[in-house]
Amino acid sequence: MHRAAMRRRSNKRPSCETRMPSCGRLCYSEKMLERDDHAQRDRRDRTEVDANKHADETESAEAPINADFADSDAAQENNIRPSVEHVEYVIEAELADVSPNTTPQPALPPRGRRIVLPSVLFLLTCLSTFVAGACMWWPAPFLLPGQVFGDGQLDSPMRRVLQVNWNDGLVYMVCVLGILFTHEMGHFIATIRYKIPASLPFFLPLPIAPFGTMGAVIGMDGRRANRKEIFDIGIAGPLAGLVVAVPVLWIGINSMDMTGPAHGMFQVEPPLIAKWMLAARQPEGYVQGDMIWQSQLNPFLMAGWFGMIITGVNMMPVSQLDGGHVIYTLFGKRSRWIARGFIVLTIAAMVMNWVNRGVILMVILIMLIGIHHPPTSDDSVRLGPFRTVLGYASLSIPFLCFAPRLFDVF
Repeated sequence: MHRAAMRRRSNKRPSCETRMPSCGRLCYSEKMLERDDHAQRDRRDRTEVDANKHADETESAEAPINADFADSDAAQENNIRPSVEHVEYVIEAELADVSPNTTPQPALPPRGRRIVLPSVLFLLTCLSTFVAGACMWWPAPFLLPGQVFGDGQLDSPMRRVLQVNWNDGLVYMVCVLGILFTHEMGHFIATIRYKIPASLPFFLPLPIAPFGTMGAVIGMDGRRANRKEIFDIGIAGPLAGLVVAVPVLWIGINSMDMTGPAHGMFQVEPPLIAKWMLAARQPEGYVQGDMIWQSQLNPFLMAGWFGMIITGVNMMPVSQLDGGHVIYTLFGKRSRWIARGFIVLTIAAMVMNWVNRGVILMVILIMLIGIHHPPTSDDSVRLGPFRTVLGYASLSIPFLCFAPRLFDVF
């Protein structure tokens, strides 16, 4: 009976007090879900904090391009306008073009040297020097208009003198242009050696002048050359020009004929190096210290004299002349006092009539350009003993090659 009662009691379903109520199971599930939600929120918060820290560190090292795009996208999703700072960063990043997938733009090719203008000026200088040599270095009287005769032929002074003296004009043209071309090629080759941008030589024709030309110039970007390079570029021209000018002058002195009467429209003063050659050669009829008349000149002598004068002028220790390059590389900023003293002494010599007053044109041109030499790209580069000795020796070139009185016109 007891067992039956126990069996009947076990078959009964437990009451709410003895079994786990359904509300308890629901409460337990909701607590677990809330706990999971809290854990996910914590992990999400920690992830966001780490991302913000990483973004701050990246922003201090480089432009925050990816973070800014992410902020901008997030702002667009939330219907919030991106901040002005983010827009500025994005624009700067686009301008900087730091994207790894961006193809770099090809660089513009370097501008080539001018060919046409130097070639035209060279041909015009050939013509002007040829005419000057054929006209015995005084072309003005031969520029008068000609006369037309009954048979229709034009007879002019220029035509007659070219027919007679064309060979003198040709020799003078070749000698003068050879000296000038060699001088400028010395500069040009030095610029090529040091990869300094430079132009081809620009020859300066002057048909109405007795010499037919004002020389030649070359343009270069001297700001890229250091102290040693600017020294080599500056000294290369005069030394190369003298290699041709000295033999031409010696040939001219050996060809002098001073036995005839001296006459002409002008006379030239030989520079010191020419006086030494005349003293060594002792041509017949020459009196030491005298100037040379127009009738006593020959194409070689005149071309050599002009080459010496051009070389002496270029080696003046002032401005951006060849001598200005050398004097700056030797003395640095102290060369300014040398340049100022040179200008003062030159003006004083013109006032005292010790120097041809035509030199005033050169002084005015130098003052317009600037009497001081600009600094090089690196003034600390050492010249070395050979260049230093050569530089000091080159300071004698103006005294050897330049004649103070130049010429007298009558």
